[in-house]
Amino acid sequence: MKKHERKGLYEGMYILSATLSDDSRKKAFDKITDGITQKGGEIHKVHEQGRKRLAYEIDGKREGYYYVLYFTAPTQIIGDLWKEYHLHEDLIRFVTMRTEKVLDTLEFKPLKMQG
Repeated sequence: MKKHERKGLYEGMYILSATLSDDSRKKAFDKITDGITQKGGEIHKVHEQGRKRLAYEIDGKREGYYYVLYFTAPTQIIGDLWKEYHLHEDLIRFVTMRTEKVLDTLEFKPLKMQG
């Protein structure tokens, strides 16, 4: 790594196809994490959220397998990762954001019921 390379802490959410077998899903997720580490990134925490119903249908799919991943990576590789993600046929959706800290636990507040 060059001295002037800046690294950032990122939070990524990845939704993989729920139709994959456990083994295929593991390989699909490994492809994501390997892409990060092979470009000089470091994985800090993985939250496997399991199978969930999607808020809306995406490419005919109603469910997905969710992961939240915290990683440090050189800022200039993020665009390259996104290009790879768009080619990843088992990855339904993804989002990558800069973050300030790694969360050890994830808590989602329940949505208020509309009366």
